[in-house]
Parts: sequence; C-alpha cells; structure tokens
Amino acid sequence: MKNCLFCRIANKEIPSEVVYENDDILAFNDINPQSPVHVLIIPKTHISSLNQIDHTNSEAALKILEAIPLIAKKTGIFESGYRIVSNCGVDGMQSVDHLHFHVLGKRLMKWPPG
Repeated sequence: MKNCLFCRIANKEIPSEVVYENDDILAFNDINPQSPVHVLIIPKTHISSLNQIDHTNSEAALKILEAIPLIAKKTGIFESGYRIVSNCGVDGMQSVDHLHFHVLGKRLMKWPPG
C-alpha cells in the first residue's frame, strides 16, 4: 500500500528504531511509548487488520506470534511479563490500517487498562 505508514516503515522509506527483523516481519520501538518497553510488530506485507486474516495470509500472523517471545527476551521483559495488544477497527481504536501488535512491558499492567 503506497500511502500506508507501516508499509513505508517496512520498506525502509521511513526510519525506525528496529528491535527485531526477519524476512516476514519488522519490530520497532513505538515513537509514542505507553510503557518503558513499547514495541510494534508488523508483517512486511500489508494486512489491514485482524479482520483481514484468512487462510491466504495467516502465516504472517503466526510469524509475529513466534517472534513475540524473542522480542520479549531481547527487551528484557520475558521473565517479568508483558502485554500484547492489537486494536481492530474504529471502536477498537486502531490508528493505523495495517495489522500490528503492541508489546508493552517494564511496568505493572493494570486491568482494566488506564
């Protein structure tokens, strides 16, 4: 997607502070962190949201889930714990129409959030 912010980051058109990368996914520090560790993980191929995951692209979501423990170890939150968030749609407060997961850690996560 030509104008998609996260596609542009994945294509290295916009710089990011990369935490983890492989052929399929990119993880980078959020520019507006909500916790001491706040990493965004995106597939390098454009998928608009969780609602668009199907049998043709579910491998991308699996690659993200497999990378989460690696990212947690690399950022020092594997043992203490962390929260994974993926917002979907307008009511879910999805701000960028590209599938992404937030990895949040290094602070006590309250429930309900806020």
